Amino acid sequence: MSLEKILSISGKPGLYVLKVQTRTGFVAESLLDGKKITVSLKSNVSLLSEISIYTYESEKPLAEIMQNIAKRENNGQTISHKEDNATLLSYFREVLPEYDEERVYASDVKKIVSWYNTLQEKGLLVADAPAVAEEDTTPTTEEVVAEKAKAPAKKAKAKKE
Repeated sequence: MSLEKILSISGKPGLYVLKVQTRTGFVAESLLDGKKITVSLKSNVSLLSEISIYTYESEKPLAEIMQNIAKRENNGQTISHKEDNATLLSYFREVLPEYDEERVYASDVKKIVSWYNTLQEKGLLVADAPAVAEEDTTPTTEEVVAEKAKAPAKKAKAKKE
């Protein structure tokens, strides 16, 4: 699940996908209606990949919480963000039991649930495929030495004066 190019722009509803950077800001496309907007560098913008939620021990990245929700919901939609605060907080406690109840507010949970449903609806919550280790084809020092030993020795030509 990659949230690298997904943005939340303060004062604008919904989520956006970063399309192009410009000299004065960037162009983003709304996930709600597909309209492209230009955003100046003065705007308060948050990358979802940089957002974390407070727990009692540390902070959990938003991507990890989204994976927990997806796992709980079998990659389907979750409850509505319009549920009452008690329902939202109870649901979030099931998803992330160790969240810090004093620093995570119902409004934060509403955003997370709303973002999850938006990303799920657009098919952007595909689980990351496990990284496959690529075979290193760079020869080792021993292989290089062995290859040079096999090659016929070149005789140096003497220069005539």
